[in-house]
Amino acid sequence: MTKRPLRLAPSLLSADFSDLAGAVRAAESGGADAFHLDVMDGHFVPNITFGPALVAAVRRHTRLPLDVHLMIEDPARYFEGFASAGGTTLVFHLESRGDPRALIDAGRKLGVEVGAALRPDTPVDRVWPWIGQLDQVMVMGVHPGFSGQKFIPDALDKIRAVRARLDAMGSSADLSIDGGITTETALATAQAGATFFVCGNSVFGQGTIPENLAALRAAIRRGTESAVR
Repeated sequence: MTKRPLRLAPSLLSADFSDLAGAVRAAESGGADAFHLDVMDGHFVPNITFGPALVAAVRRHTRLPLDVHLMIEDPARYFEGFASAGGTTLVFHLESRGDPRALIDAGRKLGVEVGAALRPDTPVDRVWPWIGQLDQVMVMGVHPGFSGQKFIPDALDKIRAVRARLDAMGSSADLSIDGGITTETALATAQAGATFFVCGNSVFGQGTIPENLAALRAAIRRGTESAVR
């Protein structure tokens, strides 16, 4: 198998919620490949965001894949709800409650892709038992819970380790990096082997959304090209 195409997924948590539909349209016209939605329950992380209703609202405005990041204590309880709302990929945390095997099986029955995420302080080998069954491995570049944090450089070693394992297995699973992605860290994480880039403030902050996406994509392309040996 070959690696999946390089993809940019704007994180809608950083968008203007007073015009979420406009943000979705601008990002899609600017070349976004997917959208990332951060679901937080106030328990697994100290913040609260939204539930399936908002995912369903976003789905009404785009046909692009929706990457639903479940930063919640009991993901199994909500898998069906987020799948029914239009989620394309459901990403659970290996540190949350529940059996990863059961969550992967549940996703398969619901017809969605399944990913597993690792906090910055979780050893990368925690994902090895499940990596062959996953559609995505998400490495966190920040501590989950709040946007706007600075990238933790140790994430690069995790990306390299996951990249090596996926390549050795011949897996086409996405290798996602979430948190602290700027043009500089997009380049570095692409060099390390990431293929799916979650970008929040670097898309919806200063400047225009299309220009920001173009700058990020150019950085990812440079990183990928410089990683070729």
